[in-house]
Amino acid sequence: MRQWRVVFESEFTTGRRNMAIDGAILEAVSQGMQPPTLRLYGWKPMCLSLGYGQRIRDVDMDGLYDNGWHVVRRPTGGKAILHGDELTYSVSLPIDHPLAYGDVVESYRRISRGLLKSLQYIGLSPKSEHQGDGLRDKTKGPVCFEVPSHYEITVNERKLIGSAQVRRKEGILQHGTLPLYGDVARICDALAFDTADEREEGKHKVRSRAVALGDVMDNPPSWETAARAVERGFQNEFDLDMARGHLSMWEIQRTEELLDEQFDNPDWTNKR
Repeated sequence: MRQWRVVFESEFTTGRRNMAIDGAILEAVSQGMQPPTLRLYGWKPMCLSLGYGQRIRDVDMDGLYDNGWHVVRRPTGGKAILHGDELTYSVSLPIDHPLAYGDVVESYRRISRGLLKSLQYIGLSPKSEHQGDGLRDKTKGPVCFEVPSHYEITVNERKLIGSAQVRRKEGILQHGTLPLYGDVARICDALAFDTADEREEGKHKVRSRAVALGDVMDNPPSWETAARAVERGFQNEFDLDMARGHLSMWEIQRTEELLDEQFDNPDWTNKR
């Protein structure tokens, strides 16, 4: 369980391919073909990701396309995230791994320790705040960073890392985003509002609730520096033997299959 693979992807790719890669890694890890895997990656072009059960009518397609952004539906739950100026992490674990034991909330709490350690290496003093049972269900907003979640990671009482998880019979996938810079409220330009005033109110709520590293640091780290900090944070917090690796040929082939079956398929993206 101490042997982990790190997939360090400094060449960014599309949101749909990113989700397919995460899905392929989860299957490989679940079937014992690969060790537990930490993947570090980015998105190009910017992409709106919807939670698995989120309504497609939450999206303002005109605003999305006017900005040149893509859209994808994640395999994980939660609300919408606009991916761009950020570091994204994913953790794929077999279901019997100590970090995966229990339910979603318990595993969130454990995995958040690695994220907290990572942010300390960047120079922050983050907190992991338990928001209480049922709070997510009571919050109607479409934006991930506007919605409280279990053991969310905050700086100066504003959300910094948003994460989501999916649990399969043989493994779990958790992925999340660390915004490096840029306006966290840009997401509202890709979401449906009845009026321009409501859109501006939505932006105000997101900015009051969430931050990027550039909002709390004079010199936010580069993607590479932040990625190395996350790698180091997980390694030291959980006493792991981590080795850089690449996708296997099986994972590359499975990525293409998942693109065809799901993430490039409009029926998947527009299903709700």
